[in-house]
Amino acid sequence: MDQSTMAHTTQYLLSVAGIAIIFLLFLIMKLKVHAFPALIIVSFCTAVATGIEFSQIVPAMLSGFGGTLASVALLVGLGAMIGKILEVSGGAQVLADTLIGWFGKKRAPLALGVASLLFAFPIFFDAGLVVMLPVILSVAKKLGGSVILYALPATGAFSVMHAFLPPHPGPVAAAGILGANVGYLVFIGLIIGLPTWYLSSYLFGLWAGKKWYAKVPDLFSQNDMDTADRKPPKFGTVVGILLTPMILIFLNTGISTLQATGALPKGNTALAVICTLGQTPIALLLTLLLSLFVFIKAFEAKRLNELCEKALGPICSVILVTGAGGMFGGILRTSGIGDALASVLSDMGIPVILAAFIISVCLRVAQGSATVALTTAAALVAPIVTKNAANFSQIDLCAIVAAISGGSVVISHFNDSGFWLVKGLFGLDEKTTLRTWTVLETLLGTIGFLFACLIYMIF
Repeated sequence: MDQSTMAHTTQYLLSVAGIAIIFLLFLIMKLKVHAFPALIIVSFCTAVATGIEFSQIVPAMLSGFGGTLASVALLVGLGAMIGKILEVSGGAQVLADTLIGWFGKKRAPLALGVASLLFAFPIFFDAGLVVMLPVILSVAKKLGGSVILYALPATGAFSVMHAFLPPHPGPVAAAGILGANVGYLVFIGLIIGLPTWYLSSYLFGLWAGKKWYAKVPDLFSQNDMDTADRKPPKFGTVVGILLTPMILIFLNTGISTLQATGALPKGNTALAVICTLGQTPIALLLTLLLSLFVFIKAFEAKRLNELCEKALGPICSVILVTGAGGMFGGILRTSGIGDALASVLSDMGIPVILAAFIISVCLRVAQGSATVALTTAAALVAPIVTKNAANFSQIDLCAIVAAISGGSVVISHFNDSGFWLVKGLFGLDEKTTLRTWTVLETLLGTIGFLFACLIYMIF
């Protein structure tokens, strides 16, 4: 193939990619088609337009869909069950009350933020925000001042954990697509996420809470908030449950790293067992079993089963959309669009981590879904990573995942369900929500990306 033919092929493939993304946005935003069928439709049309053999279209779609679900469904499902049990048991309230007692009333926003960071590990953004909402509003009503002062540190905590840390579906899916180690990603996610939260959510929340006043909405009566008809768990119990999967994952990663360097022997049965228990799905499964064991006296076994069942319903949409995003990414890879983009970016001299962030930002701003932006951006940069695999360490791959994650949350606006959720739950108007929540999310994504760049350059 000569240079002109190559250039024409690259131009055509990139044109198809652009049209596919525009078509996807049109379906989701204009026609209000759900992201799940919209991604399937666009995946099929892209496969036809790029000349994939008809007999290979469905297998390619199913391969991308199934491969993504294999790495996401177990983690998301188990994490949701753990979060639901802690929610109903009163774990969120215990966390908040105890931390406020430690930090003091003047540092109540910090206490709520720390509680949300702990509770956000196994629970999604939307669910976590709703769970913590009665606590946030009760503290705000009790201590006075603008609800923004208490809302932003806590809400930002759920956002930063949802963006950067497994077992949340976005970073897990991106890690699977790019081949990043989930255990390493937990380390990198914490290193990036915690200071990012402090700068973008806590400090900005304090400033915004003083600058703009918004009264506490009367969404809950006292009776609604005080639903505990049983003895709540102890603070240490809740923290122990939340830290269990992190400790197991850390052990797995630490042992694997030491074995790779020769500091620990390979083939040791005991170490192999510990590493197996530290695999993320097994770690979360053990944490779920621990939760069931701890709360079996407070709840009947039938009730615990009902809680686990209820936890799975709301996350089905998230899992299916994530899988469909992986399907679209699989078609992009099979069609050669990813390779074409890799070639263009390579010729332009844009660093991979910057290209990943830019692509993710564009997708996020255009269609609003962080999950779609994250999985699609990861699929688009995957060929670049594969082509230069020898140049990327696991730390590099995790930093790239973090950069994509940062880009996927910036500029939350009218096409983002999270924007309307925050506005409605805290009784804000659109202008105030843009000044506070949109700015917070943009700071969160940008600061997280800068920290990811530092890690990428240093290690």
